[in-house]
Amino acid sequence: MKKLLIVIPAFNEEKVIKTVLNNIPKKIQSSISVDRLVIDDGSTDKTGIISSRSNTIVVRHFINRGLGAALATGFKYAIIHNYDFVVTFDADGQHSIYDIKTVLMPLLKQKVDVVIGTRIYKNSSMPMIRKIVNYFSNFVTLLLFNIWTTDSQSGLRAFTVESLRKIKIRSQRMEVSSEIYKEISRLKLSFTEVPIQSIYTRYSLQKGQKISNAPNVFWKLLLNKFG
Repeated sequence: MKKLLIVIPAFNEEKVIKTVLNNIPKKIQSSISVDRLVIDDGSTDKTGIISSRSNTIVVRHFINRGLGAALATGFKYAIIHNYDFVVTFDADGQHSIYDIKTVLMPLLKQKVDVVIGTRIYKNSSMPMIRKIVNYFSNFVTLLLFNIWTTDSQSGLRAFTVESLRKIKIRSQRMEVSSEIYKEISRLKLSFTEVPIQSIYTRYSLQKGQKISNAPNVFWKLLLNKFG
């Protein structure tokens, strides 16, 4: 049986984390078992405690290190424990659990290395501010790394663990989403995009990338590229 690890970076998500975890299936089809790994990124609430009580593996950062650091920890865990696939999944309830299978299937059927779930095609209701941030990030990703994507900031992605053995994550925070495309380009990994849904709530809209942070992200990506 193949093994899938759902990597869930989480920072102060006690309000929703139990619901998110309880909805994730224990199997994908009959041939792929599913484990859940919460990276408790220095939460000051009960995120880690609630997660550990939900039959979930929890790795805790003692301070808040950022999304990039959380993903790097999750990827390292998957490699050490010999998983076959990894899916990254946001902790704020924005993703549909049915799209775990959506992003996983191309790894199995098309034999690609990386799959990105794109919110653009199914979410005409995406708030305008999110669209602006996304378009800016897509442009920066193209400019710096010569690779086009319709949703560079998507949190729902799937990887083969063989690809994760090659990918090097240097970014600590939100710029990691674009850095993943740098690695796809550098390593000439095969990737595809698949449409996914997003669940926009007042809570989830408080999370994620902010337009005010865009210049900082751009500067860090420049340093990453030429540093």
